[in-house]
Formats: sequence, C-alpha cells, structure tokens
Amino acid sequence: MADHRPADASGQTAAPMTRRERREAERRAARAAAGGAGTGPATSATGGTPAGAVSPAASPAEAPRRGPVEPTQPVPTAALAAADAGASGAATDDAPPAEETASEPAPRVADGHVPDPTVPLPPGGRNVPVAIAVGLVLGLAVVASLFFWRKEAFLGIVVLACGIGLWELSRAVGVRDIRLPLLPLLVGTVGMVISAYTAGVEALLVACVLTAGGAFVWRVLDGGGIPALRDATAAVFATGYVPFLAGFVALMLAADDGPWRVLAFIAICVSNDVGGYAAGVMFGRTRMAPIVSPKKSWEGLIGSFVLASAVGVGLMLGPLGGPWWAGLALGAAGVLAATLGDLAESLLKRDLGVKDMGTLLPGHGGVLDRVDSVLFAAPVAFLLLHLVLGSGR
Repeated sequence: MADHRPADASGQTAAPMTRRERREAERRAARAAAGGAGTGPATSATGGTPAGAVSPAASPAEAPRRGPVEPTQPVPTAALAAADAGASGAATDDAPPAEETASEPAPRVADGHVPDPTVPLPPGGRNVPVAIAVGLVLGLAVVASLFFWRKEAFLGIVVLACGIGLWELSRAVGVRDIRLPLLPLLVGTVGMVISAYTAGVEALLVACVLTAGGAFVWRVLDGGGIPALRDATAAVFATGYVPFLAGFVALMLAADDGPWRVLAFIAICVSNDVGGYAAGVMFGRTRMAPIVSPKKSWEGLIGSFVLASAVGVGLMLGPLGGPWWAGLALGAAGVLAATLGDLAESLLKRDLGVKDMGTLLPGHGGVLDRVDSVLFAAPVAFLLLHLVLGSGR
C-alpha cells in the first residue's frame, strides 16, 4: 500500500507530526494569516511566499498542475486565541469546554454592581431635608385627623392612600404587561376599610373575598386566555397586599382608644425607619440583604429595635396604660414586620425592574414606598394590642 506521508528535502519520508507540532503549525498559520490581513499580502504557512502565488522553487510545469490557490482569509480573533491555547499545551482533547467549567456569575443589583458584605455602607442616598419635611407634613395630617378631626377623616386618608398605592402598583406591574382592574379594586377598597371599621374582622374578611372575586371575574370577562388569568391573579394579590392589610388599621381605629393605638402603631413604624437609618449611616458595616436591599445593615436593624422598643414602652406606660413588656414586644414585633414589608417590596421592585413605585412624595418615592412597612406591621400591631388591651369597643 502506498505511503502518502510527506517527504522532506532529501526525498525520504518524514516522520508523522505529533499533536503538539500540529498545533504549532496551526498557530503559525493563524498568526501569519491574521498579520497579513492588515499589512499586505498574506504569506503561506511554510515560507515567505505570498498566499495565492506559486513558489519560486516550483517548475513551470508544476504550476498548471497545482491549479489556482485560494487566497488566505483572515482568521478571527477567537480562532487565534484557541490556537494559542492549544499551542501552549494547557488544553487537552479531554478537557471540558469553557462553558462547562465557568462558574455561576455573582448576583448583581440593579446597577450591575456586585455588593460586598464586608464593605462599609455608604450614607443614605435620599434627600434627607426634603424627606423630613414631607414626613412632618404627613405626620401633622395624621395627628390632626386622629385627635382634632373626626375618626372618619383618618379613614378617608387610609382610603386615599390605598387608592394611590393601587394606582402605583398598577403602573409598576404594567412594565410586565400586567393590567390591574383598578375600578373593582378601588370600589372594594372603600368597602373593606369601612367594613373593618364598622363591623370588625369578619366583615373585613368577607369584603376581601368579595373584592378579590369581583376583580377576578371583572378581568376574565374583559377577555380570556393566559393574559386574563395573569391579570386576574395579580388583582387578587393586589387585594391582599394593599386594602386588606390596611383594613387592620381601621380595626385599631374602631376601639375607644383607637386614635392612640393607631398613633402608637405608626410611631413604631417611624421609629423603625429613623433608628435603622441613623444606626446604618453611623455604624453600618454588615449588609443584611445585599441583593434585595443593599443599604440595609444588621447594625441598622439593631438601631431600629432600640428606638422602636423605647417608643413602644413609653407609649404603653403612658396613654395606652399597658404593661412595659407589652411595649417592648410591640416595638420588637413591629420592627420585624416592618422590615419584612420593606424587603418584600424591594424584592417586588427588583423583580419588576423599577427603582420606586412612584414619585408623589419627594424624598420617599411613591405612597406605596412609604407605607410598605406600615402595611405589614398593621396586622401584627392589631393582634398584640388586642391581646394586651382587649377589643376596646
């Protein structure tokens, strides 16, 4: 059988090339082709002859038999890198591909930065003077409606806040092509808050079921298919997230000492924010949830516990007339619930890809950004106050 191995200059058959030599040859060919693409005619891999030309050593009789030689095309950079890796001897035929050995990318926050839990936290990014001014205005409105106006005025504030919150939520989920049926949700919000204030927990539950069911049916009748099911499910979530949780504030208000209960509950939530912000800015080192809420720290949480517990004890021993340990429990439980509510909304916003739910309150974002912790803390405060102080009706 004929031996087709190439012959060297002496006419003897050359030894077969090893794998490493073959890679070296491929590497030289790739570099020659890549270099020749930008500086002039490409040279062949075996000599200095330009690609496509007949070697001077070839006789005129051999040139026609060789036929036209195709010009060498530039080799992509990726191919050149692969040739370098093969020539270095680091890669082997049985090595796994790069995509199989690559590790999972580090989790990132919205701006693409990977937070480091060991790096001290930066100062708060909000406009503090504006946020304080807006907070004082809201606080004065709440206090005035609780103690200088009728209780129904505060109920109106609750309904208004829920309505704006639902509108902000509908805009936020709209980035995912989800449409909330706002009309039945707004009507149901009014019914849930009034039912809770006038008839208690059972009426709140019934109104919640009716609102969720009505919003679900409303959206399904507007059109079927997967989009309708998705929108209807989001409507049920919105019902439980905003007006149902806000109904527990109306339940607290319904007691004879309802204004003080509501004020204590709101004071706990404000203390959670103020204590956490101050302690986080001054002492924050260890991030609590770097992916969900990068600015929250465990040191800030401790500050929230300290301030909220002190406020709870003071209010319990003062106008509420309860034991001191109840104020301590109210502060601790309120901080846990408020922090959970804040993290829950942060997770929701990151999933939707939005920074804030709205811009209505300068320095705070939207109404829903301001009441996210309040909504989660409301049922916890109602339950504790009900167990310690009774229904108060």
